[in-house]
Amino acid sequence: MELGLKGKNALVVASSQGLGKAIAIKLAEEGANVMVTSRSADKLKTVVEELKKVNPAGNYYWHEADITQADDIDRLVKATADKLGTIDILLNNAGGPPAGGFMDLSDEDWQKGFELNLLSYIRMIRAVLPNMKNGGRILNMASISVKEPIQGLLLSNTFRLGIVGLTKTLAAEFAERDILINTIAPGVIATDRIDYLDQVTAEKQGLTVEEVKERAEKQIPLGRYGKPEEFANYAVFLLSSVISYVTGQVYLIDGGKAKGI
Repeated sequence: MELGLKGKNALVVASSQGLGKAIAIKLAEEGANVMVTSRSADKLKTVVEELKKVNPAGNYYWHEADITQADDIDRLVKATADKLGTIDILLNNAGGPPAGGFMDLSDEDWQKGFELNLLSYIRMIRAVLPNMKNGGRILNMASISVKEPIQGLLLSNTFRLGIVGLTKTLAAEFAERDILINTIAPGVIATDRIDYLDQVTAEKQGLTVEEVKERAEKQIPLGRYGKPEEFANYAVFLLSSVISYVTGQVYLIDGGKAKGI
């Protein structure tokens, strides 16, 4: 199937590793021009070289930015527009907040979680929208916790739901401009974030990381953690021109793990 991504211009946030990087690679494979960003210049330079190998015909750039800082976001979007022209695609993404129960978390933890996992999305969309001249696609990364709260991840459970509300509301507001906005929610995908969470669980429960993983896989109907490239396939499909009559929705990529309807 032709996804209609050749020559499209994409900004992929938090893309120096993990799911963001996997999505950037898949977009390049499909012929899109890509701006990658994170706080690590060294990692970003490596990603750009990988994108060039995947598809030498595309235009790829990197820009270092801290998405908790409004000025950094403005500079990032300006740099993207200067390099690529219009911005057709935005993949909103951010590292997950720290684990912890209610009494473990301070006001500072809550403020940082809000700025990283919700306010950054708001600011990024606000900055990008004027550069979406002929419609566009926005995909907001959330978590399976939007359908089934995850024990010990209170910050994620709270702010990821805010992303869903944001997505649903903006989808209606900007539909007349042919800007489609959806949320994608990963389950357990094999990334550094999952390694961190497995390690936290292992330490709390006196288990090995291998035991934690084995137990977690038993809770997934497909019996394994997902692969970043599998997740990227779905994300890029939702960012493509093939998706023309779907907006404001939430898509779980979780191997069947979530029990909610």
